[in-house]
Amino acid sequence: MVAYTMGKMTTAEKVGVGARPALQIGAARLSGRALLAPMAGVTDPAMRRIAERYGASATVSEMVTAAGVRRGDRETALRLASSSNTNSAPRVIQIAARDPAGIAAAARHAEAAGADWVDVNMGCPCKRVTGGLAGAALMRDLDQAASLIAAARAAIGAPLSVKMRLGWDDAARNAPQLARRAEAEGASLITVHGRTRQQFYAGRADWAAIASVKQAVAIPVVANGDCRGPEDAVRMLELSGADAVMIGRAAQGRPWLVGDIAHYLATGRRRPPPPLAERAAVAREHLDGLLTQMGAEAGLRHARKHLAAYVDEAFGAASAKLSAPVAELRRALVTADSAEEAFRLIDMIFGAETQEAAA
Repeated sequence: MVAYTMGKMTTAEKVGVGARPALQIGAARLSGRALLAPMAGVTDPAMRRIAERYGASATVSEMVTAAGVRRGDRETALRLASSSNTNSAPRVIQIAARDPAGIAAAARHAEAAGADWVDVNMGCPCKRVTGGLAGAALMRDLDQAASLIAAARAAIGAPLSVKMRLGWDDAARNAPQLARRAEAEGASLITVHGRTRQQFYAGRADWAAIASVKQAVAIPVVANGDCRGPEDAVRMLELSGADAVMIGRAAQGRPWLVGDIAHYLATGRRRPPPPLAERAAVAREHLDGLLTQMGAEAGLRHARKHLAAYVDEAFGAASAKLSAPVAELRRALVTADSAEEAFRLIDMIFGAETQEAAA
């Protein structure tokens, strides 16, 4: 499938496109090497269900906090909810806490909710999380981080993974050290976002820097950050030496992207992009799932960012190519005050009349 050129291997061949064995995380066997990242307010069960149906190798929930578990609030219950696919990809629930008792309780709730494995968040950069000494703040205290991993590991029978960044800042890129300690405490997989916490999402993810983590441990490593398509995935694997890739922001508005990348890494062949009618059906499914899960008012409010992203990805807003007719309908869609109006606008935006007007 992949040819040699001038006696040298191509990049695709170096990273084993179409050739690597499946990853096994505990009892969970991944069908491919592309995972959907956890994103607060984004990777709701409806999005995860759609991504799984299109072939995502695994999906990770929004972060479940120990404080939310203690409160037993509705938001935490929604984050623990299953994506409900039959024969779906492995389901991962991400948890976060600042103390061993909290992380143990959150891990038990995640396992009871049906997680195929539980992921510990040590990479979230937002101030609300790091200010509570959780997320990426734990990279400033590896002893505390290790104690949390040990507590979570002891609390559950399911496999455990850890998601981290390169470090707190460029002066303390200690991801390899944390990864070694995580492995020693029983972690089965490490995911690394190729930025420090102080970078947040600025600049470009440093895929090559993830290689030091891969070299530090024997367990699988997943590379994360700025993966926007198959070429990025191949380059990420080449530079990092990682076993798989994780796709985050690029999947919003195109949840099929994770499966597209998994398919490419498995076969070396691209899947065609979904036609507009299929995109409309996915947008409707996503909206319907949120309405069912969250209720009419909250579901519609939560759906707005997703619906905007579906339109932007279909009609080129990222390239400043959104036509006036589509832009006007998009504004109406993200301000619609009823589900019926939102469904009607989806049909109008993706329908033949709008396509002709935008041409």
